[in-house]
Amino acid sequence: MFSITVRDHLMVAHSFTGPVFGPAQRLHGATFVVDATFRRPDLDADNIVVDIGLATRELHATLADLNYRNLDDEPAFAGTNTSTEFLAKVIADRLADKVHAGALGEGARGLTGITVALHESHIAWASYERDL
Repeated sequence: MFSITVRDHLMVAHSFTGPVFGPAQRLHGATFVVDATFRRPDLDADNIVVDIGLATRELHATLADLNYRNLDDEPAFAGTNTSTEFLAKVIADRLADKVHAGALGEGARGLTGITVALHESHIAWASYERDL
């Protein structure tokens, strides 16, 4: 299996509901390093997994919809704990939509999976892996 990973970052504010979250129930900020990994079993006709420039651009565009926002105010997330794991899935699903729409180029149609990892720090992160 071949893969490439592109990286960006995301800054949000949010709060959580439920005693498991302790002090994070209060409004707080979070900054994530975001890695998006695209994979496929064989290289395309150009001997690449996907165009890294397009993958970088589309990751950045996907994060721009969330960046510098209070996620508690976003209607799409009303009543939802926007945990790191949840956000990894949201980003992966939005990138998958972009692949299917052709935003990562025709060669990206051979991709078989995406993994998105959100790094909260150098010692803690969460990820979501999905098939395409």
